[in-house]
Amino acid sequence: MGIFSYDFMRNAFIASTFIALTTGVVGVFVSARGMSFLAHTLSEIGFAGAAFGVFLGIPPLDGMLAFTAVSSVAVGRLSARASRREESISAVSSLFIGLGILFLSLSNQSSSYATTILFGSIIGISSQDVVQLIGLAIFVLVTVVIGYRWLAFDSFDSIGAKAQGLNTRLVSVYFLIILAVSVSIGAQIVGSLLVFILLTLPPSVAKYLGRTLPQMMLISVAAALIGVWVGLILGYLTNWPVTFFIATIEFIFYFLALGYHNLHN
Repeated sequence: MGIFSYDFMRNAFIASTFIALTTGVVGVFVSARGMSFLAHTLSEIGFAGAAFGVFLGIPPLDGMLAFTAVSSVAVGRLSARASRREESISAVSSLFIGLGILFLSLSNQSSSYATTILFGSIIGISSQDVVQLIGLAIFVLVTVVIGYRWLAFDSFDSIGAKAQGLNTRLVSVYFLIILAVSVSIGAQIVGSLLVFILLTLPPSVAKYLGRTLPQMMLISVAAALIGVWVGLILGYLTNWPVTFFIATIEFIFYFLALGYHNLHN
């Protein structure tokens, strides 16, 4: 039987395609704004949100969306100053990891369920989940298109944006909400703990290979798509964790792009 003869694999490929499109685009701005640290923190907040959803008996994605959306702005402002960034990240990450463990404990779920939340699962994606993921991905992409000009200006030339009278604080809040939704979407495949892989490594590859913002976005999306597609195929063939293959593929892309950059500079 072929790989697409199973419903869960078809769902996983459709979901991963939209996840890669979303994280590939948003990740370029994450890299440009120096917010990789925040993507990592939001992934841990997402774990607590998913666990809270399980505790309440609602879909984990809904709990993850609620926690990341509400927390993104607060954490972003809290860690705005470089002098207190590391302390803020450590404090927030520790709190939400502890909350996630508490919610799972109170909900009497097994350790395997915690593993699914942390590292993702291709088996647990239903057709209803796919529809929700596609809707969220389209929302993020359309929102980025609408605010593309302001977001690009503020991300790559924040001083110039302020000088031109752009409300950079509003743009920052706008982007943090987009990032929160992207983290929640990406976690459905690679898990809440490793979602920052898709938000940081493909854009890093694009930074070394692309010359313009559109080029960087195309390269980032391509790297993310290849990573998730090949990862799913290898996971199916070997029965090894898909996240392992995705992480390995994206690391190889990054290493090759870095080598190419160093060779030509």
